[in-house]
Amino acid sequence: MKEKVQEAWSKKPLIIGGPCSAETEDQLVSTAQRLAATGKINMLRAGIWKPRTKPGMFEGIGAKGLPWLQKAKALTGLPTTVEVATGKQVEDALNFEVDVLWIGARTTVNPFSVQEVADALRGVDIPVLIKNPINPDLELWSGAVERVARAGIKQIGLIHRGFSSYGNTEYRNAPMWHLAIEMKRRNPDQIIINDPSHICGRRDILQETAQKAIDLDFDGLMIESHIDPDNAWSDAKQQVTPERLAEMLSSIIWRKEDVASAEFHQALEKLRQQINQLDDELMQILGQRMKIAENIGQYKKDNNITILQTNRWNEILERAFKEGERKGLSKDFITKYFDAVHMESINHQKKVLDS
Repeated sequence: MKEKVQEAWSKKPLIIGGPCSAETEDQLVSTAQRLAATGKINMLRAGIWKPRTKPGMFEGIGAKGLPWLQKAKALTGLPTTVEVATGKQVEDALNFEVDVLWIGARTTVNPFSVQEVADALRGVDIPVLIKNPINPDLELWSGAVERVARAGIKQIGLIHRGFSSYGNTEYRNAPMWHLAIEMKRRNPDQIIINDPSHICGRRDILQETAQKAIDLDFDGLMIESHIDPDNAWSDAKQQVTPERLAEMLSSIIWRKEDVASAEFHQALEKLRQQINQLDDELMQILGQRMKIAENIGQYKKDNNITILQTNRWNEILERAFKEGERKGLSKDFITKYFDAVHMESINHQKKVLDS
């Protein structure tokens, strides 16, 4: 089985599927068999312990579900993976020969919990996946990776499952793709897979989210699958049947990271040089803009005027929205871009006022 685990780990795409929670032996084994029959997944997942938001919610079947997972592996040949949050859970999972462990978002957010898991992993040769923390904090995510690596774990992977965000309405957890991209940049030698189930929170947008992850060169997907999703004991709205999961995976366009074509690379390099030139010009213009902001700051200082001028800021945004629309730029991008420019301008003016 160890060879199978290594084969799955190194395979691109790595596809992990299975129910949010192990509920009964029949439910878990049947789901595993139907998933295996599709030939589409490399690894079987199941929630054994479930950290929940409120007491009284279903918190997982517990360690008694581990023999069911072991049986499912024996019947299907699929390597298994479960979430662990404590040293005892690590011990129990290893006793029942779970092949890959993952640290969940609610654990990653707590360095004490991550350290407990890391301590339990010392001397163990097993791959470990680490989900991003619930809140958008890359340092916490990086810290969890470092703690597990210091425990001697050689194979560490990342799972992007989105972030809790105030005002987010479309997703269960806002993807904040830029954070996952930055984490991938910081850890180029580690695999990173996407968990569209927890990003979406509903099955109707799973495929488009999974496709975006693949378009962004993620190494695989973790998707929740259940034989009877509507009656699942947890996260019913985001799960799909094994057969529907297979349909989704068949519909995804699996893109390559590169192609061995001199013509392609020459054309791409030419366009990238144009991008580089435009970026240089943008930096020059932004530098000039900040110089003007400093001059404005001096006038405000001389006349004892506040930095923030709300009416002026609203005027800038409205003008930018109109111009951006004509240029094919989204309102969301314009807002984020000008917010960043505005804050930098405020910082420059503040330095002048404080000088």
